[in-house]
Amino acid sequence: MMALNPLARGVLFTLIPLVAAWFMIIAALNHEAPMGAGFWAGLVIVWLMAWYGVDQLANARIASKALSRAVSLLIPVLFGAWLLILWQIITTGFNVPGVLLPPPSAIGARFAASIPTLWADFQQTFLKAVLMGYIMGCGSAFVVAIAIDRSSFLQRGLLPIGNLVSALPIVGVAPIMVMWFGFDWQSKAAVVIIMTFFPMLVNTVAGLTASSAIQRDLMKTYAAGYWQTLFKLRLPLALPFIFNALKINSTLALIGAIVAEFFGTPIVGMGFRISTEVGRMNVDMVWAEIAVAALAGSAFYGAIAQIEKMSTFWHPSMRHDKRA
Repeated sequence: MMALNPLARGVLFTLIPLVAAWFMIIAALNHEAPMGAGFWAGLVIVWLMAWYGVDQLANARIASKALSRAVSLLIPVLFGAWLLILWQIITTGFNVPGVLLPPPSAIGARFAASIPTLWADFQQTFLKAVLMGYIMGCGSAFVVAIAIDRSSFLQRGLLPIGNLVSALPIVGVAPIMVMWFGFDWQSKAAVVIIMTFFPMLVNTVAGLTASSAIQRDLMKTYAAGYWQTLFKLRLPLALPFIFNALKINSTLALIGAIVAEFFGTPIVGMGFRISTEVGRMNVDMVWAEIAVAALAGSAFYGAIAQIEKMSTFWHPSMRHDKRA
């Protein structure tokens, strides 16, 4: 066993615990009473073996770039899979009531049986409220940041107001937006605009000051005006700050839209479904909605991060030089 390289040990100690965990899940499902101490001791051993396998994969030196990239993607997938495996084993092994915490198998079954409903909720909340509010909130904050950069008066006047708006509680703002804009997605988009405006504004203003005095003086020696300096020097240097705000807002927007739906919405939407199904004690459906929100938020964040990587490849934060 010691003669195996770290990659081989990682693969071996990844597969063996997965097979063992599969048999443990079957045993827990077929056992009505809570499992005994031996079962849980075995689970600890299996988990330690899986930890060792993932650690070996993470530390393996792989010459092939394609294989190295595949392994780097496999590690977080394994980590997430083991969280679900432990969740399944613990809930079934202790016979946890489904109304408290359903196992992933029950959530998956409800997810598969409710795809039309989940898709309609996703369209209402994400494709309408989140995206529209995100675009308008981030876009308006960017324009205001440019205006603030042009005027010291606006910088002293608008930034404190923006800070005040960012401190407004969503549970207080959401009912007001529903009264102003109605029960459809427009009121949720308004909440998203309020939540995403200030992070974008502050980060953009900070990014516009990232250029040094020497760089700005150099642009002046080339007879560059304000807008030429802005587009050729200051905005490129501000991109890491702007993308930082975009990534933060990608999660804030989804949270804001879902919470806003608790205060009035048509009979569709993630927040509506969560509040309704909790009242009906259908916790598996609630977790299915949470899974949709988590997947949508992760994909949204990942898309923005990928755009950032392509747009700011020249920035030092995007260089991943490995040192021995």
